[in-house]
Amino acid sequence: MQAVQAAYRRYASIYDALFGPVLHPGRKAVIEALACRPGERVLEVGVGTGLSLPLYPRGTRLVGIDVSPEMLQKARSRVARLGLSNVEGLHEMDAEAMSFPDASFDKVVAMYVVSVVRHPKRLMAELQRVCRRGGAIFIVNHTRSENAVLGGIEKALAPLSGLVGFRPDFEMRELVDDVGRLEHVRDINFLWQVLRVQQPA
Repeated sequence: MQAVQAAYRRYASIYDALFGPVLHPGRKAVIEALACRPGERVLEVGVGTGLSLPLYPRGTRLVGIDVSPEMLQKARSRVARLGLSNVEGLHEMDAEAMSFPDASFDKVVAMYVVSVVRHPKRLMAELQRVCRRGGAIFIVNHTRSENAVLGGIEKALAPLSGLVGFRPDFEMRELVDDVGRLEHVRDINFLWQVLRVQQPA
């Protein structure tokens, strides 16, 4: 955790310039997939500098969490500058041990987060805990290819995950108890996909 916080502390001032345009298609795609209805309460895990916050419909009630106070400071400045009154709060919090009560949110979003945390299974359990029954969890992530050749390449690259910034051989199905609830929504590009985990009704 401290290593992650230190890394984001270094990147906070240049994060938007480095990752804003590159990761924008994923932010746009997942928010479109959410199809938020007025009044729905959405949690964004790993909100960072808040680049995605202006993309949500204004009728959506938003809460964001991140482990980096420096990133959150930039997110709060963005909220104030743009007058995003639908943002209820931005909290410094470990996504693997959230302090929210069970079933606090209608939908939960995790962009570019699941394959970089220390304990993905624990994170997934927390996302499911705070999402209400009948709600949904939306994830933007890279997952291991089902193509044997590509999957082999990703497995070979796995030891380099620290350099590439995510686990190339990440398997999302291992994190969901009932894989029937895991749906591939759409591809963003050759690296990233939008996935949905439907909560039981």
